[in-house]
Amino acid sequence: MNWSSLPPLAALRAFAAYTETRSVNAAGGLLNVSHAAISQQMRALESHLGVALLDRSGRKLALTHEGETLGHSLIEAFGSITQTVEALTGADASRPLQISVTPTFAAAWLMPRLNGFREKHPDINLMIDPSALVQPLEPGGIDMALRYGDGNWPGLESDLLIRSPIVVVAAPDLVGTRDITSPADLRDYHWLQELGTNEATEWFAQHGVDRDAGRGFTALPGNHMLEAARAGQGVAIVAGVFVENDVRAGRLRKLFEDKRKKGYHIVTRPGVPRPPLKAFLTWLRREAGKS
Repeated sequence: MNWSSLPPLAALRAFAAYTETRSVNAAGGLLNVSHAAISQQMRALESHLGVALLDRSGRKLALTHEGETLGHSLIEAFGSITQTVEALTGADASRPLQISVTPTFAAAWLMPRLNGFREKHPDINLMIDPSALVQPLEPGGIDMALRYGDGNWPGLESDLLIRSPIVVVAAPDLVGTRDITSPADLRDYHWLQELGTNEATEWFAQHGVDRDAGRGFTALPGNHMLEAARAGQGVAIVAGVFVENDVRAGRLRKLFEDKRKKGYHIVTRPGVPRPPLKAFLTWLRREAGKS
């Protein structure tokens, strides 16, 4: 890195604060300096770079395209620095640990085990977001996610927690002992799909079966999808780990299995994990090892 080419840190901090607040006065308040000092630092930054970062032609200041690009980069960089410093010093140890997880994983795997973590770490507060939406992992926000896939999430670190293929299952009351040898044989059944995901649609499409064929589909939260499958309301596509007991007990019949190497991964931002996250990751891996 060419350190000598970087602008003064004070100018970068002033510009990042302005980008965050879009107000010279508010930026000065964040940095405990006058609004004039913020303006001076931003002009010095433009002079150093030889690039116009602010559009001063209107009644209010506005960021140019170049200003937006630099500003967002600075906010991300300063946010990462802040997160690392807080993790090293324990300054944010009291902030609740925020975890993003699919409803199916939360209901079928995480929640039945979570009391063990609370017994070991009663001082750590948790915020669990059971949603199929892929939530961003940002400083001061969600600390980690448990995501299904092949482990490839650019810009993030992932570690395989549980390997599990996708399986197609249905209740014996629905399919009986019918000889089902091709995905096309499922056209006559209603399909169940986890809300916010597209595993079912993709799987059927890969096997030449139109999603709109047959008797349609229902998308609903993963835990309710499993209940609907057990009740014989449709054919479900789900990670095999969640239905192992159902298949063994005869509540569900495994019709097909996708052999591709996928599973649930621990996904985090690069950098040093803060103490609550480190404790949770240690516990999580031990629990996965037991199963």
